[in-house]
Amino acid sequence: MAPIRFVGINFDHMHMGDNLRMVVENPNSQLVGICDLQPERMEESIARLNIPREQVFTSPEKCLETAKADIAILCPASAEHGDWVERVAPHVRAILVEKPFAASLAEADRMVAACRKHNTLLAINWPLVWVASHQTAKTYVDQGRIGTLKEVHYYNGNRGPLWHTAEKIERTAEWVAKEKPHSWFYSAQRGGGSLLDYLGYGTTLGTWYFNGLKPLEVTSTIDAPHGLDVDEHSITVARYSVGLSKFETRWGTFTDPWIAQPQPKCGFVLVGSEGTISSYDYENKVTIQTAREPVARDLPVIPLTAPYRNPIEYMVHTLCTGEPLQGPLSPEISRIGQQIVDTAFQSAQLKRTLPLLDS
Repeated sequence: MAPIRFVGINFDHMHMGDNLRMVVENPNSQLVGICDLQPERMEESIARLNIPREQVFTSPEKCLETAKADIAILCPASAEHGDWVERVAPHVRAILVEKPFAASLAEADRMVAACRKHNTLLAINWPLVWVASHQTAKTYVDQGRIGTLKEVHYYNGNRGPLWHTAEKIERTAEWVAKEKPHSWFYSAQRGGGSLLDYLGYGTTLGTWYFNGLKPLEVTSTIDAPHGLDVDEHSITVARYSVGLSKFETRWGTFTDPWIAQPQPKCGFVLVGSEGTISSYDYENKVTIQTAREPVARDLPVIPLTAPYRNPIEYMVHTLCTGEPLQGPLSPEISRIGQQIVDTAFQSAQLKRTLPLLDS
């Protein structure tokens, strides 16, 4: 099998570096080009991954024309996902957009329409999908170990989006303070804020756990510190036909969860009719409690296996087999997550409960 050819376009989000490394390390994929309108933002990846200069572009059209890629990885600012998908969709067989889906439901629907028009596969990458504890929790929910799922409780975030770059390399406090006024993460116009950055994780994986169930109404509130254009803390309550679920996002935890779990711990607690499961980010266990065994016990995670270990491996598999996208990467599940995010955003602005929005 000839390797699947990848390009990486737009380095707004630091996760581009992580995705490119996965391409380079996958024996069935080949990195054939990278592109950004600001060439200095590509230098770290060029150095770390030994990318040849002839594969480096500042014109997306030139990159796509020269590289003849199968899949484009896009990492633009949240509010620019629609523009970039429309620009790239005619040139590739598939697009992998780094989370979130979009900054609005209307933009998400534009992305779906553009890919449908050009017969291009669209996938949205949520890195928490590739955490073994969360996939293990999904397996146990589907097995009925806690009965019927009633509630999803989600808390997640980190010290802030500027405290680390690709591959979780830390920045200094001085660098963060200098860059904060200029970063798209802190621009409301470009889709910044903890709600738009992290709520989609919870609502999209929550929809996956719920097997596509939608909430009836949503209530959300945010905290935007004085002098900032965006929020750094949000709490969203979604009322489903089966009960209430809560999704909380936070920039400003005392530690980053991939190094040391903050308190509250980042991850999920799933409540069913007959038990509960806790699944925390990057842990090698899940904790389960049931009506028949009320003393909580730890169970080891189920190891991830190919082709479900990372987004690059999964995209190669999907493109080669023609199998439909499953789970959170699919636009169908991600769109429901985006519906909840849109409703939460508007609820926070209007300061009232809203029915789930559909447009």
